[in-house]
Amino acid sequence: MTIGEIGTILKNASISELPALILEYENDERSGVKKAFAAAKKRLDAYEAEIIRTENMKVYEKKYADKGYICGVDEVGRGPLSGPVVAAAVILPRDSKILYLNDSKKLSEAKREELYSIIIEEAVDVQVGIADCKRIDEINILQADYEAMREAIGKLKVRPNILLNDAVTIPDIDIEQVPIIKGDAKSISIAAASIVAKVTRDHMMVEYDKEYPGYGFAKNKGYGTADHIEALKKLGPCPIHRRSFIGNFV
Repeated sequence: MTIGEIGTILKNASISELPALILEYENDERSGVKKAFAAAKKRLDAYEAEIIRTENMKVYEKKYADKGYICGVDEVGRGPLSGPVVAAAVILPRDSKILYLNDSKKLSEAKREELYSIIIEEAVDVQVGIADCKRIDEINILQADYEAMREAIGKLKVRPNILLNDAVTIPDIDIEQVPIIKGDAKSISIAAASIVAKVTRDHMMVEYDKEYPGYGFAKNKGYGTADHIEALKKLGPCPIHRRSFIGNFV
């Protein structure tokens, strides 16, 4: 086979096909084949490293496996000047094989979208809770956070036996809770909730950008970027701005 043909085969091969192909071509001395082989080996090594990383993120799931259904809980949107806070509750299958789960902030938008679809498809149950800007102004952001998380948990069709939360203990919940600092980077369940919450909120902000143009919501997602603050000063607040957050600007 030509170097180009072998390179195409290695490049287009699935992860499951790579080990056999690598064995087949590892002794080919042509420089072009060696280069394609090295790229394929690098891809396989990265995949195997991801399996190990993901297994290490199952430490809490393994620790509490005898409890029954384990639910990860996380929220996004505490810091923005506008838009809602969104929480998600996710129960993954005990034998979940989903890779690349991580703190949503550490993932690209494309990767979050890809994982969101996989989580929705494979999870035992997924629900979200939302507290809008008016509710945030009424009861403050922390209480709105708790309210959104309680809503997400309360909507679950499968009752969890234990909650793994990102850093917090949620008041008024009669389910055992385990708060984990930086939990979205330490637990696949919390990471999945982080991704679902983030993608849900981002989609909402894109729609708000159409309804309230000029603030750049599709790009800044409501966070206080320089362009957003400039638009806020120029246009004044719109209905989704948090009045309790924008006093320094208007």
